[in-house]
Amino acid sequence: MRLANATLPDGSKHDIEVSGGRIAVLLPPSLLPLSRGDLDLGGALVLPPLVDGHIHLDKTLLGLPWVPNQATGNRVADRIEAERTVRAARTVPESETGANLVRQVIASGTLHMRSHVDIDNQLGLKNLHEILKVRERFRDLVTIQIVAFPQSGILRSPGTAELLDAAIAEGADLLGGLDPVGIDGDLDGHLDPVFAIADRRGVGIDIHLHDGGEGGLAQIHAIAERTRAAGLQGKVAVSHAFALGSVPTELAERTADLLAETGVAIMSHGPGGATIPPLKLLRAHGVRVFGGSDNIRDAWSPFGNGDMLERAMMIGYRANFRHDEELALAFDMVTKTAADVLDIAGYGIAVGRPADFVVVEAGSLAEAVATRPRRKLVIKAGRIVARDGVLVS
Repeated sequence: MRLANATLPDGSKHDIEVSGGRIAVLLPPSLLPLSRGDLDLGGALVLPPLVDGHIHLDKTLLGLPWVPNQATGNRVADRIEAERTVRAARTVPESETGANLVRQVIASGTLHMRSHVDIDNQLGLKNLHEILKVRERFRDLVTIQIVAFPQSGILRSPGTAELLDAAIAEGADLLGGLDPVGIDGDLDGHLDPVFAIADRRGVGIDIHLHDGGEGGLAQIHAIAERTRAAGLQGKVAVSHAFALGSVPTELAERTADLLAETGVAIMSHGPGGATIPPLKLLRAHGVRVFGGSDNIRDAWSPFGNGDMLERAMMIGYRANFRHDEELALAFDMVTKTAADVLDIAGYGIAVGRPADFVVVEAGSLAEAVATRPRRKLVIKAGRIVARDGVLVS
């Protein structure tokens, strides 16, 4: 199969020869006639697959009748309690709504994701089992990395530490955490079991941290120091990290140096109502910064659609990115760096790598981020799986 007249993200023009589901050759554009099964892309932009570094497949209510947000306040704790009420009333399994969301994100070009899955003393491992079904169902189309996530806290939800350990044994890939001080009120009491289980099970960690200011910054420092002590460099991420955007620049710079030294990555979804980490500062100091959708049509937020090209635009908008090189940084957050954090082997457009592509009508990478064109084609292992934003099958 030949994808003729493709424009790569760097602006170069190529024909892409695909064999056995992989990129066989990158050739200069040819005037040779197309053979059966070849595609003339007409100069369209060919991107690597999008990567969602932070999604909640088990939370989504996509496909169900509209559920109004029931949180009575704007604190994380208020949203947690409201969600416990909503999920207790659910009659449709998370495997069904999660599948609705997976189909939608594949059609938009996302072929890799990291999903946090709620584990607590109300749910037990139910949500994990449901999302494991989703992962198996779509295993030929998308990779789904699962984080065992203590959404209700660990100390506030007795028995959750044991459930987190069991979740790893039953198929989760990483350990999660949530606001050790803001939710559990005990930094060490929360982090001790997270790092102990990760060490015993040999897995990475991805911790939600909404707490802001210098208190939140102190928790980031504690996570980084524990990462160093545990030998988990490169295997730990802090999601949201609002504190980095709410402290003086010199404090953020010192923290960035520590994060780079310990290999702790930072995830941002371009939050609408909270401070955004200083993305360019973090990158300049060597921190891996990646992106994710976060909540999509669930008890936490009525917004979101799982389109990571749109998410890159939102990140750029919130970060006041205006130049092409800045838009390229936003794109990198939902492609190359996200793939690196998720440790996806063979990612990118190069000979020998999987023939996974997203094709859009745009004149440049920056234009694609700014305008979020419909996905003309989504190709997985050399096979078209979506056309014009709709799954082929």
